[in-house]
Amino acid sequence: MIEKIRTVIFASGAGTNAAHIIKYFNSRDALSIDKVFSNKKDAYVHERAKSLGIPSSFFSKEAFKESSFLKELRDIDYIILAGFLWLVPKYLIQTFPNRIINIHPALLPKYGGKGMYGDHVHKEVINAGEEESGITVHLVNEEYDKGEILFQARCKVDRKDTPDSLARKIHQLEYEYFPRVIERYIMDHEKVYC
Repeated sequence: MIEKIRTVIFASGAGTNAAHIIKYFNSRDALSIDKVFSNKKDAYVHERAKSLGIPSSFFSKEAFKESSFLKELRDIDYIILAGFLWLVPKYLIQTFPNRIINIHPALLPKYGGKGMYGDHVHKEVINAGEEESGITVHLVNEEYDKGEILFQARCKVDRKDTPDSLARKIHQLEYEYFPRVIERYIMDHEKVYC
């Protein structure tokens, strides 16, 4: 029997992307989502994980900064960030080189960096008069949103768009593509440019 590739998800919020990823890989033989970690005790992602039969746990900033946190990731092959807002510490990047995958709700390198998440990104895109936005799936390095780009998908920004309406378009792209890009990268180590 082929041993499954074991992954965990780090999330900070409601966990909609995490739920889509878990559901997608529930029907796959080669890869498993073993656990969800969150830096917020009351994040709704814990409820979503529980409803899907996946254990979850909370960690503090102090615990995350210490390399002893690695004991929580014993036997794990990949880390997926799904709405996780903290900068990943150097020791984790060194332990999981090219094996931490993140998604950003804009077309990097534009609209990335510290503090650029969620509605902050969508407001900037709209205020700049951009005609398109989208998602970027990328590897994680030691700087916010600067890791190697694996995939981008685009959507039109209409003049009547608000941060909420643009967020809905971005979420649709995330749900459609993020699990598939994760699978393709992990299974085939392919970059999927669009």
